Amino acid sequence: MKFRYDKKDDVMLVWLSKSKVYHAEQSKSMILHYSKDGKLVLMEILNASKFIKEASDLLPSNLKQSIYSAL
Repeated sequence: MKFRYDKKDDVMLVWLSKSKVYHAEQSKSMILHYSKDGKLVLMEILNASKFIKEASDLLPSNLKQSIYSAL
């Protein structure tokens, strides 16, 4: 898993696979990118700072720490 945060656009990218993206679907503040065989490849979290603050109680502490250090 690989993360990248774009502070200017407040978007966090989370790569779950190195597969090529075949299509994407948007659901509220997330854009989910899938491979040709339907596996999740990449998540784009829009308004990431708000999303992370709201979801932080649900995250394991080590993941939360990694994400906050990227912000």
